[in-house]
Amino acid sequence: MSATPVNRQGALIDVLLRLLATPSPTGMTEQAVQLVERELSALGVPFVRTRKGALTWELAGNGLGHVTFSGHIDTLGAMVKAVKPGGRLLLHMLGGYDWATIEGEDVLVHTQEGRAISGTVVNVRQSVHVHGEALRQLRREQAVMEVRLDEETSSASETLKLGVQPGDFVSFDARPRLTPAGYLKSRHIDNKAAVAIFLAVTRELLQCPPERTVAFHVTTYEEVGHGAATGIPPHTDELIAVDMAAVGEGQTSSEHHVTLCVADSTGPYDHALGNRLRGAARRAGLELKIDIYPNYGSDGSAAWRAGGDYPVALIGPGVDSSHAYERTHVDALAATTDLMLAYVRPE
Repeated sequence: MSATPVNRQGALIDVLLRLLATPSPTGMTEQAVQLVERELSALGVPFVRTRKGALTWELAGNGLGHVTFSGHIDTLGAMVKAVKPGGRLLLHMLGGYDWATIEGEDVLVHTQEGRAISGTVVNVRQSVHVHGEALRQLRREQAVMEVRLDEETSSASETLKLGVQPGDFVSFDARPRLTPAGYLKSRHIDNKAAVAIFLAVTRELLQCPPERTVAFHVTTYEEVGHGAATGIPPHTDELIAVDMAAVGEGQTSSEHHVTLCVADSTGPYDHALGNRLRGAARRAGLELKIDIYPNYGSDGSAAWRAGGDYPVALIGPGVDSSHAYERTHVDALAATTDLMLAYVRPE
């Protein structure tokens, strides 16, 4: 017997909120990966790490082929590029976002000694009372954005004495919260939502095994373009990337639905596999949104570029304000879970 929708939703949200609260900028994902490993251990599910740091687990089916679902746990973030003369920090961007979307964001600077020093992203003319119209006209770009540390420092030497140095990782405060109306607001829903969904699907498949063998591959470098370039199980017959579906003007994706992305900046995904997913959605009674993202790439496209010899499709829950302070609804998380289950347990 599968978990009831209420129980499934509660468990999914619980894991997702904990994942969102765990820093994992691209290149520094260990704590988040360990959280997933603890969840799998509690379920009695064996897992393996690739040498690249990705996490894979597999549930055996009845010999009807092998499908792999890939999603990433790494997020947007930054690194310390330089300690400025006044003690503040110049940032190096990790992932693709607009500098304006992190202005005013609380951050943690992760030092080599294991300290996590809090701070805030500000610009060099932050106060309107001081700079007036010059602040409003300021173009937000790397040169004018800096981290103001919550430590007593007004010089580069004082900041260096705190243990901060170039190359330290900087994580953004996700600020996850679930509203009474069922909206989840947070940074980094892209793509920790998929990882939480993978665990929810795993729980249900343990109670009712799939027809085909199912693998889950959690990558750690998607935000910089090469997450699934290695590590996909070699016996994969089909690869389905699960990532956020971008909601906005000109898009069909919705915060309340699951989306099939048929093409993105790298070109079209596999037509036949996409049609099989459409059929699974019809069987499950799901309204499947169909969309194209011209400014988007995924683990699926990374796997293809690396020579992956299998069809690839891309699905995911609708997420508003992608790569900023994002929002989705529990409806979209549930619909994505239902689509995955329908696909691996065909009637």
